[in-house]
Amino acid sequence: MANKPITMSKLRKVLQLYLNGKSKKFISNYLNLSRNTVKKYLIELNALNLSIEQLNQLSDLELEKLFIEKPAVGQSSREMTLYKFFPYMEKELKKTGVTRMIIWQEYIAKHPDGFRKTQFNIRYNKWSKKVNPSMRMTHKAGDKLYVDYAGKTLEIINKETGEVTPIQFFVATLGSSQYTYAEASMSQKRDDFIHSVENALHYFGGVPQAIVPDNLKAAVTKSNRYEPTLNETFLDFAEHYQTTVLPARVYKPKDKSLVEGAVRILYTRIYSVIRDQVFYDLESLNQAIFKALEKHNTTNFSNRNYTRKMLFEEVEKKELMPLAQTRYQIKNHAFVTVMQNGHVHLSADKHYYSVPYQYIRKKVKILYCSSQVDIYYKYNRIALHKRDKAPYNYTTLTDHMATAHRHMTEWTPQRFINWGADIDDSVKIYITRVLEKKQHPEQAYKSCMGILSMVRKVGRPRLINACRRAQEYGIYNYKIIQRILDQNLDQIQDEPETNEPLPKHQNIRGKNYYQ
Repeated sequence: MANKPITMSKLRKVLQLYLNGKSKKFISNYLNLSRNTVKKYLIELNALNLSIEQLNQLSDLELEKLFIEKPAVGQSSREMTLYKFFPYMEKELKKTGVTRMIIWQEYIAKHPDGFRKTQFNIRYNKWSKKVNPSMRMTHKAGDKLYVDYAGKTLEIINKETGEVTPIQFFVATLGSSQYTYAEASMSQKRDDFIHSVENALHYFGGVPQAIVPDNLKAAVTKSNRYEPTLNETFLDFAEHYQTTVLPARVYKPKDKSLVEGAVRILYTRIYSVIRDQVFYDLESLNQAIFKALEKHNTTNFSNRNYTRKMLFEEVEKKELMPLAQTRYQIKNHAFVTVMQNGHVHLSADKHYYSVPYQYIRKKVKILYCSSQVDIYYKYNRIALHKRDKAPYNYTTLTDHMATAHRHMTEWTPQRFINWGADIDDSVKIYITRVLEKKQHPEQAYKSCMGILSMVRKVGRPRLINACRRAQEYGIYNYKIIQRILDQNLDQIQDEPETNEPLPKHQNIRGKNYYQ
């Protein structure tokens, strides 16, 4: 889509690289962005005069307001003059020794109020529809890790049934040393893919500047030539390890030629080695793969007197960034609307978590892993909870609640049981059963409050009788107590039991008949 803004994570990377001294050409090639796009944002950066410290303090929302939402100023009259100059420029550039800088200096001498060099070149590129020639890939140490799956699968066999399960073959190769990692995994789905990439990083003992995957769904949710949409979990994984994701472009085989070459080699050096072996589980299959992989990495390059492992240890290993202190926990996400009671419902666990009451009825994003739940509104985290998988329960922070509702947090089961005991033991027993029956604590507390507060309306004797009557019915809620009191059923006296013998009658057989 034309004029579609880049993501905030990639924009931040553009600005950070530039402030760290990287050239526009390097940033363009490194992040797979057009030079025009890079120049556009760097012009804005220079106008704002931001330092690297100020940039790091900006949230994604603030960054978007500064660089994306800022309106462009049209200058059509100057452009018309410029476009009239371009035919002359095109002819002059064909002459030996003539450069764009020389032509621009001629232009600015004739038109002192004309465009500066950056905008001059941007508009000339658009006018001439110049197509950049394909460039040879130069791999720098510690720069990129290329990851992909082999087209041919492996297999494991169920010992009991003989069922054959196809197994995926994952390959990761560092660009400079071609040091390679490979493993078998059950699928190419997101969780398996991220787990394999993480295993590769730990195998290398460090993190490259960028990870280059193919356009598989586990990494890229929507392919695009210029700005693919990344899988949010994989992007979060990259942030955890402080690296960048640069998907290979669609229909651009040169972007992933290195890893595809590694796959072809591993077909020979791994597939052929294990072809006659039978594997009954993933662990034994991977043990065989790792053994063959070690031999692959310690075998000399063709026409070279060194191996991938030697090149990695001497050149590339020291250029890798350090690993994160902890392994990444897979995060899932969900978009929900905050309920009227100030909670969001995490459907995966059927559990409710509180958010500040100001966000009631707002659409929020939930990010959750095995240990915690983060809740975001736009780019800001508004709540953080420890994950609780108890269904139909509430996790509530007092600070999130409106002042009028905070007294509810002081309600406890024991408080209501003690209140019932002050009235009568039968009321205490009934309140205890109400608390046991209700699934939602808040719902149980409200029922107990309604029952116990009736003592002021109908008095102790009637409430005691109503609780006894409801207990006979085996029904434990507020409504049955209200119905008993409204219909005066608590005041009905039970008829006493009598032990009078049944009258004798010729049609009554008596107990001796059944002996």
